[in-house]
Parts: sequence; C-alpha cells; structure tokens
Amino acid sequence: MTQLTRRHLFEGAAAVTVAAAVAPLASRVASAAAPAELKGSGFYSYKIGDYDVIALMDGARTFPMPDGFVVNASKDKAIAAAEAAYMPGGKLTVPFCPTLINTGSKLVAIDTGNGLGAFAANKGIVGQARGNMDAAGIDPKAVDIVLISHFHVDHVGGLKNADGSPAYPNAEIKASAAEIAFWGDDANQSKANGFNKNLFAAVKKAMDGLKVTPFEAGKEVAPGITSIATPGHTPGHTSFAVASGSGKLIVQGDVCNIPSLFMRNADFQAVFDNEPEVTIATRKKFFDMVSAEKALIAGYHFPFPCMGHVEKDGTNYRLVPGA
Repeated sequence: MTQLTRRHLFEGAAAVTVAAAVAPLASRVASAAAPAELKGSGFYSYKIGDYDVIALMDGARTFPMPDGFVVNASKDKAIAAAEAAYMPGGKLTVPFCPTLINTGSKLVAIDTGNGLGAFAANKGIVGQARGNMDAAGIDPKAVDIVLISHFHVDHVGGLKNADGSPAYPNAEIKASAAEIAFWGDDANQSKANGFNKNLFAAVKKAMDGLKVTPFEAGKEVAPGITSIATPGHTPGHTSFAVASGSGKLIVQGDVCNIPSLFMRNADFQAVFDNEPEVTIATRKKFFDMVSAEKALIAGYHFPFPCMGHVEKDGTNYRLVPGA
C-alpha cells in the first residue's frame, strides 16, 4: 500500500491533468457546471483549475446521540462536545454530500448518496442527490466513472435506482481492492466491529449485480484524480486528490464524520469506525498534511456545500468552511 505522505498527496494527479483537455463533455452533459443563479438549490458549483466541481446535497439526518456514539468517551463528555459545537439538546445532524467532477474529458462521481430507494422510504429526508443532479441539468447516463470511497450504504446506495436497476448505466464503477476484498468475504463479518458487522447484508444487496473495477492506492483513477489510502473507517477507505493546473482539492470521504465534533476532538473514536485506532492515526496524519498543503477539502459529512480548509488547533483541528 502506498504510504500516506505529503509528497504523494498531489503528485499523481498533477502528472495527468493534461489528459483532461481532450474530448469535452458538452455534447453529453446539459450543464455540468451549475448555473450561478441556482446555487444553493441543492447543488453548488465551483472551479478547481479547469475542472468544474459540483457538490450535491443528499439530505441530512438529525437524531439524538445514541449511547456509545463516541466509543472512547462518556456520553456526557460527547454531548458536551456537541453542545460546544452548537448542536444542543443531545442531538446530532449528519449531512450527506456526493461530489461530481467534470474534467473536460470525463464526468466523474465520487460516491452516490443514499439513493432513490432511501428517498422513497424516508419521505425525502435523504436520497436527494439524484433530484439535485436533475436540477443541475446532469443526466446520470452521462457519468463516465463512479469512484467509491467505501461501501457504507450512505455512499453506495445511489448506485441503483429504486427498482434495483443501475443508476449510472454507462459508468465504470471503481473502488479500492482492499474495500472490495473486505466486504466480498463473509468470513470478515465476524472480524468487523459491531456497526460494520451488521452492514454486510445491506452492502451485499447494494452491490449485487454491479461490476466494480478495483484500484490500488496512489494510482490515477480518473483524469487528474489520484487515490489515497485512508484506512480505519473501513479497511479500504479511500480519499481522492484532484489537481487541475494550480487548483487542488482533496475529497476525504469519511476520514472524519461531523467535523465540528471529530476535528475539534481528534481523538474521538466514532461508532462507525471499523478500526478506531487506525482511524485516529490516519485522521491526524491526513489532516496534518492537508493543513500544511493549505488544500481545499471536500467532506462527505461536512455542512453544505461541504468544503473548506483545515487548520491545526493545538492537538486538534478545525474546519474553515468555504473556498
């Protein structure tokens, strides 16, 4: 596995940006860059070099903090930390936000949201990403590549329509070899932590019948986009470095969940993390590099439009929202 080092953060992506200048997508995408007058309607567009990036709101869940949500701190301490982050009453809000990138030659989706099945089941609380793609004028059939950070269902649920048919019928779906191997072997279920152990059946249902191309860490997975191994949350969890010209973006998946909780308390271990100690080590190394690089970062569970910069704050970190 490629080591997570600052030198490698954008090295691979920067080397391939020239390839993105060919075969424009205009003939297949009605509006890959969202019209400025519609920003805030559930999608938000911005530029990274020559690339158009679109954050897609998939909704958000608000719920009382369950027991054991932070597995290495008391519930009282965890609630106090949430209240310090202006989440009062012991309640948490977790947004969901896939990313689309138009490189000029490829239309790339990074994660897919909860999906239309979830949208129907929970009356639109989550699963909004497809509707927001429509609002942005983007046909799912125009998506060339779907990159999956990991197989948790809020990230892969949107790979299928509500009837089980492929949501992105013309796209190559890609995920890390380690992630494919972990969820594809039932013997790993007994080795997983409680949260992940209970997800194997749902993951199998979400991925059944779909062809997934494996990739290794540190490899170009789309024009100007390089995979970064960021394990712990799941064994094959992957982030992505995007580079176009002088523009840089890191798409971090679930290196941390709620940033106001898990950046500001970097040692907190979330119930979702399969290997909590690995997660913490990855998180600190990753955010140290991102803050030193001053790179823009997109987070799947960040407040919409789900991007900003990371700053060191003593032994912790803080998210500064916005481009």
